[in-house]
Amino acid sequence: MIPRPEHPRPDLLRKDWQNLNGIWGFRFDFGESGYEEEAFLGKGFDLKINVPFAPESKLSGIGYTGFMNSVWYKRTFTIPRKFENHRILLHFGAVDYVASVYLNGNFSGEHRGGYTPFRIDITGFLKDGENLLVLGVKDNNRLGLQPRGKQASHLYSSGCDYTRTTGIWQTVYLEFVKDGFIDDLHIQPDFNNCQVTISGLINKKAPVSRSRGNLAAQVRLGSEVVGEGKVEFSWGKFLFTIPLNRKVPWDIGQGHLYDLDLYYTDSEGSVDCLQTYFGLRALEIGDGKVFLNNRPIFQRLVLDQGYYRDGIYTAKDEALLKKDIELSLKLGFTGARMHQKVFEPRYLYYADKLGYLTWAEFGSWGLNLDERAWKNILGQWIETVKRDRNHPSIITWCPLNETYDGQDRELLKALYTITYDLDGSRPVIDTSGYVHVITDIYDTHDYIQDIESYKKRFHKKELPVNYPEFEKYEGQPYIVSEYGGIWWSKSDENNWGYGDRPKSEAEFMERLDGLTTTLLECPRVSGFCYTQLYDVEQEVNGLLDYDRNPKFSYESIHEILTKKAKIEETNQ
Repeated sequence: MIPRPEHPRPDLLRKDWQNLNGIWGFRFDFGESGYEEEAFLGKGFDLKINVPFAPESKLSGIGYTGFMNSVWYKRTFTIPRKFENHRILLHFGAVDYVASVYLNGNFSGEHRGGYTPFRIDITGFLKDGENLLVLGVKDNNRLGLQPRGKQASHLYSSGCDYTRTTGIWQTVYLEFVKDGFIDDLHIQPDFNNCQVTISGLINKKAPVSRSRGNLAAQVRLGSEVVGEGKVEFSWGKFLFTIPLNRKVPWDIGQGHLYDLDLYYTDSEGSVDCLQTYFGLRALEIGDGKVFLNNRPIFQRLVLDQGYYRDGIYTAKDEALLKKDIELSLKLGFTGARMHQKVFEPRYLYYADKLGYLTWAEFGSWGLNLDERAWKNILGQWIETVKRDRNHPSIITWCPLNETYDGQDRELLKALYTITYDLDGSRPVIDTSGYVHVITDIYDTHDYIQDIESYKKRFHKKELPVNYPEFEKYEGQPYIVSEYGGIWWSKSDENNWGYGDRPKSEAEFMERLDGLTTTLLECPRVSGFCYTQLYDVEQEVNGLLDYDRNPKFSYESIHEILTKKAKIEETNQ
């Protein structure tokens, strides 16, 4: 059976596709001499790996957790005859870190970045019958030149750094399209005016001046058609707005989604049908609050690292992605800060369907923020925003985490500005937790464990500022985006968390209650994010263990998180 057989992009669904997950050939390349040994021709492969699971994981069948600066993959495939006259697109959901692709011995493309997807038009590299696909990967997170997120830069996991992920960790697939197909789609719902604006371009081999055509759209709620539109365009770009005759808001705990079907045709016979969806909701900030659908909300978030015991970065099946969200909701959270990792689109799909708020963050740790950082993060962050900007569950962008003064302030400004240029519908945080340069939300990380000290900090006239010598609070919505981190395990041995381990379950609950209630009772705090949803390896401050078993009763946690919330939310 093919692992992770579902289509990886429910937000960009075409019916003609082929999943390439499963058993591939694999070889280590510790000496980084694979190219000279003609690995790109398929030589020297003595191992098998189960894609899309990284070689560090148990599910891959390899389970090697040492450093792998270079590895190689290979497999063969054939193109069904009915697609012989199509363009063949090869998609990689994510490969960490530099990926070089070879088709039938020919170099066909390269991508840099471990969190974002890429595709290559391989039509011109194919031959009749069996085709050989080889992927070379280079990954070195110890040089400070690439974003690694929470992947350990030392041999062993420690503190809040965990097992590394090398190579393929999301689905690989083929897509069969005609010469012209819909690309770069941007869906912009307008809640207040009950309409949706759709823009994008037509990807065509011919010069853009010849890329004329028609694009038709149909919007549905279930089987009911609630909006239709059609536009004629040239130069390969389209933009049009569709009024909706039914207004069903996307909201917290109420993930109502509109289905959207797009149809492209032109005089040369190109036809493309793309299925996607959107949520109708509005986000604004003002008066120190975040507004969803024109009402202030209090965000009860939890830190989610996106790690799995047997798959590391990759869930064994999509049910686990949905389960993490359902367990979080059961505990009383309304959303998650997706921490130091760009989560796969299937996770966001379930967040969209369940009405689950998310903060989208880049895995920026490990990258020295100097002049070299511009090259290695700007393009990858742009890819992240463009991949995910149509998901209604994302309510905040956050490209960086915990940067200090003295690091590249111009880079922070540039990331903020670029994010707004790509998507001006959400708040942007320049860097979470530490020195802010320009930000729509002022967030702080505060792991004080003593309840009385916490009360003194948040019951003062002025809210705490991270580094007063470098920045000031200017009245933005104020969110404590990391707090708690209280660790609970049966022993201290080889485990890690914030502060001293409570001596009993009762002491844990008392501390959780005191810290959380302090934030709930502070009228100028607009939300919090508790660290964390589940244990990850040696970091045992989760409310669930690594296998997602509860450490405490769901009811007791839910009562603490919700008992004194001041702002009425639609899921209460």
